[in-house]
Amino acid sequence: MTGRVSDSCNSPPPITDMEIVRLAQQHQQTGAALPSYLLSPASHPTIVSFLNSRCDSLTSSLSVTEYVSAIVYLISQTPQNSSLSSLLFSLILSYFRLFYSARIPHDTNSLKTVHLFALHLDRIPRNDLASIVDLLVANLSMIVEPDDAQPLDLIPPSLDFIRSSDEVQRAGDYVYSVLDRIISSNWSKILLVKIVSLLRDFSFIDKGRAREFLEKVFAGMEGVDLQDLPSLVYQLLVLASKGFSKRDVIEGIVHFFGTIMESKTNSIVRQVEGTVLLHVNFAVKQDPSLGQEVLGLVKSDLRAFNHFTVVVLLSVGRVRRLNESSIEILKTAVATSYHDHKFARNCKWLPDILKEEYLQTVQRVEKAVTRAVNECNHGREHIVPSIVQFGFVLLESVEEGKHEEYGNDCVMGTVELGIQMLKTLFEVHDMARNEIIEQCKFRILSLKPEQSMPIIKLLGFLVQSYPYPMLEHVTRLKELLDYFTFMHGQVATSLVTTLLPLMKFSTDLQSYMILVMRKAMFRREETVRIAAINAIIDMLLAEKQSKRDGSDSFQESSSQASCSQQAELPCVMKMGLFQELSGLLQRCLSQQARVKGIMYQGLVKLVLQDPFTAGPTFDFLLPHFRCFYCEEPDFRLALSCCFKSDNGKVCLEEPLDCLLSCVSWILILQQHGKTDHCMEDSWACFGFSLTQENEAGRNLSAAAFFNALLKIRKFLRNGHLEDFLGQTQDPGSRSLEEEKDSYCALILSGILEVVLNAIAIELENATDEEKVNLEEELLELVDLYESLEKEVFTAKHGNGIKRVIPRSAVQDTPAKTDHNTKEWHHSGPMTLSPDRIPFLATSSIYQILLTAFKLLKTTGSNISTGSQNNGKPSCKTSTSCSKLIAFALKASLRQVKSFPLLSNNDPLKTLIYGDIKVLGPPLLKLVWLLKSGPELDMDQKKKESKGRKSVEDREELIYLSLICLKELITLSFQSCHLTNLIKDLASVTPTGCNLENGMGAGLDDDHELVLQIEDQLTKNRQLFIEKSIKPLCFEFLALSLFRESEVLLDMTLMMGNKLPCKLRNYHGAWAIDICKSNTIMNSKTAKSVVAFAICLSLPPNDLIVAQDMAAELLKVNGSGESDPVKKSETYPLINHSTKNAIGSSLLQLIESVVLDLDWAVRKLKASFAITQRCLDQYGEKAPGLILEEAVYLRSEALVNLLSFFVVMNLKDPHPEQLLRLAARFYKHLASLTKLRIPPKGSKQLLPGVKFQKLAEITCKKLTGPLYNFVALMQQRQQENAQAKGIIGRIKRENKCIPDLIFQIEDYEKYLIQLSKVSKINLLRHAKRSTARDFKILDSKKISREEEPPNHEADQINAIASQNKSCEEEESMSDKVLSAESDGAVVAEDSGSESEACDIVVKNKRARTRTDKVVRDSDDES
Repeated sequence: MTGRVSDSCNSPPPITDMEIVRLAQQHQQTGAALPSYLLSPASHPTIVSFLNSRCDSLTSSLSVTEYVSAIVYLISQTPQNSSLSSLLFSLILSYFRLFYSARIPHDTNSLKTVHLFALHLDRIPRNDLASIVDLLVANLSMIVEPDDAQPLDLIPPSLDFIRSSDEVQRAGDYVYSVLDRIISSNWSKILLVKIVSLLRDFSFIDKGRAREFLEKVFAGMEGVDLQDLPSLVYQLLVLASKGFSKRDVIEGIVHFFGTIMESKTNSIVRQVEGTVLLHVNFAVKQDPSLGQEVLGLVKSDLRAFNHFTVVVLLSVGRVRRLNESSIEILKTAVATSYHDHKFARNCKWLPDILKEEYLQTVQRVEKAVTRAVNECNHGREHIVPSIVQFGFVLLESVEEGKHEEYGNDCVMGTVELGIQMLKTLFEVHDMARNEIIEQCKFRILSLKPEQSMPIIKLLGFLVQSYPYPMLEHVTRLKELLDYFTFMHGQVATSLVTTLLPLMKFSTDLQSYMILVMRKAMFRREETVRIAAINAIIDMLLAEKQSKRDGSDSFQESSSQASCSQQAELPCVMKMGLFQELSGLLQRCLSQQARVKGIMYQGLVKLVLQDPFTAGPTFDFLLPHFRCFYCEEPDFRLALSCCFKSDNGKVCLEEPLDCLLSCVSWILILQQHGKTDHCMEDSWACFGFSLTQENEAGRNLSAAAFFNALLKIRKFLRNGHLEDFLGQTQDPGSRSLEEEKDSYCALILSGILEVVLNAIAIELENATDEEKVNLEEELLELVDLYESLEKEVFTAKHGNGIKRVIPRSAVQDTPAKTDHNTKEWHHSGPMTLSPDRIPFLATSSIYQILLTAFKLLKTTGSNISTGSQNNGKPSCKTSTSCSKLIAFALKASLRQVKSFPLLSNNDPLKTLIYGDIKVLGPPLLKLVWLLKSGPELDMDQKKKESKGRKSVEDREELIYLSLICLKELITLSFQSCHLTNLIKDLASVTPTGCNLENGMGAGLDDDHELVLQIEDQLTKNRQLFIEKSIKPLCFEFLALSLFRESEVLLDMTLMMGNKLPCKLRNYHGAWAIDICKSNTIMNSKTAKSVVAFAICLSLPPNDLIVAQDMAAELLKVNGSGESDPVKKSETYPLINHSTKNAIGSSLLQLIESVVLDLDWAVRKLKASFAITQRCLDQYGEKAPGLILEEAVYLRSEALVNLLSFFVVMNLKDPHPEQLLRLAARFYKHLASLTKLRIPPKGSKQLLPGVKFQKLAEITCKKLTGPLYNFVALMQQRQQENAQAKGIIGRIKRENKCIPDLIFQIEDYEKYLIQLSKVSKINLLRHAKRSTARDFKILDSKKISREEEPPNHEADQINAIASQNKSCEEEESMSDKVLSAESDGAVVAEDSGSESEACDIVVKNKRARTRTDKVVRDSDDES
């Protein structure tokens, strides 16, 4: 029988280790009984001692393993509780001592031995197991190699046995003490990896110690070998699914690879990260809750966003159920960072430290996304589809009508970031190219035009940067072109323009594009035809550009293409595109006027690109031009053929002015260019051969056009208005005749602009004698232009042509026609289309302005469009000068406003607009010159009718000059090419500036202030404001020229917002002085001055200034306790004429502050969950605390401002607007208070001093007066029950008043809760015993007699009782208030007290609902 002792053995013979090994082998075969000496405790020391001898053998590893295996086998054959159990304990203890003394080799044999021990641990007494565990823990510091950690595998099962045994006293405490000893020991990198692999076997570990283990693991991960990191991360992910905190595990992994390993960017690290991503992806597939933790981590704290977070989210996005969520989280994180940065940059009251932090955040986000994409080819190929998806999501995130503007902060924006991602992916991954092109095709066809443009921009970058790889996708691009006629016009044109660089590499694509254009030109829709002609012009320009660049460069670059691409490269164009497209261009001549106009502009571009095409262009246009022009037998300009009448409506058929502009520019370019020696190929490409007959015809075409323009110019100069408009007489209705005359006048005005442009160009190089004749001709044509203008303006408004109010109407009623006045001034020269390019060049306008200066100086600035002494030469000159200046100014305004219509690379940009900033100094000089004439005295205008017309004309010209200057300055902020405009304006010397009126008192101080400025652009802006704008503004205000003053203030505000803080405050103080020293009765101007003073006063001064003005406004408006005054003594511009406008301006300021608070409160909600960690990292100035402090200060200032309005007598619609703003503000206050109340089980932070002060002034200054304001407002409504519009007003108040009361009560509810948990009375200044029983008046019963309203109502005692209970602690609370700080901590929260507080509030609201009388309107019910 196995395990039976032999009775024949009376005394144990001497034994050896070999005999024990042999005995084990024999026992396995025979199963004989074990000898008694083996079971005797006396022999155990001898058996154990054989380990020492075996350790000294040459093959010690195998020898020791063989011997230990034999002993363990023999022990396993005995009963569980036999004496051999102590032998096993002694054997294990002795083995491990030899193991740690390095006498036993650490190899696979020792590992087998450890595993063998683990199988028989249950035989060892539990107290002995504790000794083994103590030995293992005591030698943790000796583990330096992976094999040194083999014995640690025994710790988890040993602790399990000890923990479940009754033999060990306080076994649980012992087990936790072992864990604590492990945590407190020094971990080598090998030990760290081993412990992580063992942690999952510690099923008994608590959450606290689990967190400590994880903290120590992540703290020591930096020292772990790179090859061990993937397995370590996998073990950590296993721990997350075995009860460890998933958030802690995910956060630690992301922080380690995203922050600690961020600086290590070698290829090995990237490969390791790729393997880790695969582990994460696999773990998320097994346990999707891990993916949710990743999403929640980024969603809750944007500071966790790094490059590894991005790749983890992209990897998680490959899991189907988490795809949309992960991409949405990434999009939200990127968009939020940009939005926060943009808001913080423009927000005036945020501290600079917060602005810098939000800038660093958005830069960190961009860097993280860019790095994640750049490293996607290092073992991360599985995230490529997610990158494609995310990149296109960013491109689609552009909102309609909004453009990204990030200034000079080196921030890309969502669109640029998305394009950069997809460009990099297209370059790095061949497998992604098909998907990117396919997605471009799909999204261009399916998205809105605003969202499609970034996709087309991406396509353009790909075509420009990677033309050869793009040739492999020509098939998809042709499929995209098939939808050309169904696309939005701008999208279709941009798409063709984007693909043009590929045309020179692929004849197939070029032919297909031409086919698509042919189909589009045969469509009836005008938008499709316009898109097609734009595309055709772009194709012709691209061909000319490629010929200019030369074909050699293409041949050289084509040698670098792959074999599969060489069939298409290079694309040698055997014939010009014009020959292929000539039929389409001919068809354009029979289509809509806008199509023709675009073609005429395109032909000018062609000549600019290739001057040798001027002759063929003339040949192309001459037959068409002769349809409207005839020389023999009599000169005739067939204007009646330019339009037709259809069903009683007049339609434009031929933009003859555009045609003549095209011809005129080509002739001008011929004179300035070298086109006399035409190249033979340029004629061949147009389908002509250089035979003698063709050459003669070519010369005749140019000469014919030249002669025709001369005759038209002479005809316009000698003709009369009746001669031009007499052609359109028709026996039809009178309205139709007037409409035809209006079209004739419009076309003639355009032709006049063409002629005036040619005359102005001739003026540049003319001699003195020629200049006299040209100037006389210029004045005559401008006079005719004005006559045509009047003809159009005086026509009836119902004729279907865009009308503008005539000048006489503007001058007669300037106060009542502000909108019409603005429309007249902004109309500029008469045009048929608002997006048409002007006919006048900037240089021509400049020459006309110089001519006007010359005439203006001659007439002595006494100009008038009418004459009191008809027939006198001086009067005639003065009138002509006025017309010339008016024409030049309107042309300048049109020029500036149309400047953004052309892109910077458009050939017409330089030709038409040139250096547009040259218009700035003449415009400013014109203002000074016009102002320096006879005094612009408003009283004189009223008293003397003789000079009124002249003064009014000068005012209009000054105003128009300032409008032009303002638009030009606005343009300079949008274009980097106009940065020197302010420098040029600052160099203009003022003329006729009156410095005796107080403006010159501080010039010396201003000069010193300018000298202190180092930045040249800032210095120029300051000089311009001080030298020109301020003196002009002061004088115009003194002369009651309010419109002009408003324009000057707008210009100062534009430039002031770009100045440093010190200078902005300086100009704000200047505006405040204007408010205090000027009695302005014009409400619009007063509103502009107030807005200017507040905008340029930096916080907190802006709200302080607003409070001062509100206090004076209260005196002027009056209140329930005081009568109104006529004018404020402190601020004279606040008077009975301007009070409503200024009140509206202040309410707009309040609304902007409430909007700012809305963003700030949302950011505080997001940051309050991590405030405690911020305290540890930043101290008392953590970002969340800094923002919180700024919000409290801003809210306090807003309460002070609102407190003036709630006691003020306001007129509609200001009361309703005030109630809505107050309700929104109380909602923010409630959110801020709620954030101060911690969740149950968390520690309560004492409310800070600023928070307590905010609650105090809100209850004292705002809440109580608001109730009185509402009651008084309803009382007045009852008194004015018969007033017009009262019903609609009451309907609106049915919504805003209850909402306001709800928000106030909600705020006070959270104040009560916070008072309970913090032991501080926050409601001791609240109004007690306040009846909130408001009546919502019935709109149908207002007109009927009603019984006297019942003012008796039950009082709500909840707050009163709360105040009473808090009064007992008031002395203690006051002491706390004076001594506490924002970071003070009190004891645990009292959840029961909060619940009791909720019951109090619910009871209070229940009584409010039962007592309140609400009578809804029958119309609403």
